[in-house]
Amino acid sequence: MQRRHSVVAVLLAAGLALASAQAPVSDLPLRLTDRQFWQLVEDMSEPDGFFRSDNLVSNEDTFQYVIPRLTQIVKPNGVYLGVGPDQNFTYLVALQPRIAFITDIRRGNLHAHLMYKALFELSADRAEFLSRLFSRPRPATVGPASTAEQLFDAYAMVASSEKLYEQNLRAVLDQLRRKHGFPLGPEDESGIAYVYSAFYGMGPFLAYSSGGVPARGSRYPTYQDLQMADDGRGVQHGYLAKEAHFKWVKMLQQNNLVVPLVGDFAGPKALRAVGAWVRERGATVTAFYTSNVEQYLFQSRVWDAFARNIASMPLDSTSTLLRSCFNIQCQLPAGARSLTLLDSMQALVRDHQAGRVSSYVDVLSRTR
Repeated sequence: MQRRHSVVAVLLAAGLALASAQAPVSDLPLRLTDRQFWQLVEDMSEPDGFFRSDNLVSNEDTFQYVIPRLTQIVKPNGVYLGVGPDQNFTYLVALQPRIAFITDIRRGNLHAHLMYKALFELSADRAEFLSRLFSRPRPATVGPASTAEQLFDAYAMVASSEKLYEQNLRAVLDQLRRKHGFPLGPEDESGIAYVYSAFYGMGPFLAYSSGGVPARGSRYPTYQDLQMADDGRGVQHGYLAKEAHFKWVKMLQQNNLVVPLVGDFAGPKALRAVGAWVRERGATVTAFYTSNVEQYLFQSRVWDAFARNIASMPLDSTSTLLRSCFNIQCQLPAGARSLTLLDSMQALVRDHQAGRVSSYVDVLSRTR
């Protein structure tokens, strides 16, 4: 009998250990109230900053390539940090965090994420989401089973509608102001309208530009290209690739768990405030997508402050930084514009504190 109890105890302990590894115990919320959401936005954000482009659409054409490796390392139910526009949603689908904070130096990025938040909440499925995003009537040929290619092929054949644009913009602003009660100022409303008008004007063919909305035929990947991209092995992880992917992001948005912030990665407030909030709830930062922001931090000679901000966060051995590289040192895939690199956040902190990271080339040479 005693032996049986010992065996049971061992199995129970092993089961608890496995459950702990899969889902860290923490006090992370399952939902934020509207007031809590906006309080985080206001309390954690820094003043609006400058960047040379609007970044309405990513210019990273192979950002999905790391997802198979990433999902082997990063545990679900943690905290995701990111920068920039909607490529973050694809990483959210893959990593399944409990909450996400998207921090960007431009308040315009916050405007883009507020627009997306409203559109996700207002749309029942991917086809309706694209109809609202592009201000185009929904084609009768698309539905829940449609592939990303079928969705975009259908919408490429439909003209935009000024009437739909005006109706949808009102619906977006009403969703944010009236339903959620967010105290948007005039600059916020005009900023959201600016982002939305770009999708109205260019539709599926909107692309990254370093100076205003680009003309059709840009050398950068379009919104459509990025949504139809895969991980280099033929698997599409995009948030519009499957209905289930869309539903996951919609759920996070409905529960106010995608929190956009204004902040400088080397600044004194935003990233440290996120880290303190996560630590108070017994959780860890599990992934941090930084794009190629570090390149500009080194150019401005403030990368050390960014490294210290990371060091202030609660991390573990699986905490992973995702950085994008456009440099020839990275051996880009054939025909690609960029490559995404993975790095251990704990190891980066240790190496920085030991004086082993002093240049942008140093960080680009790191892999996990």
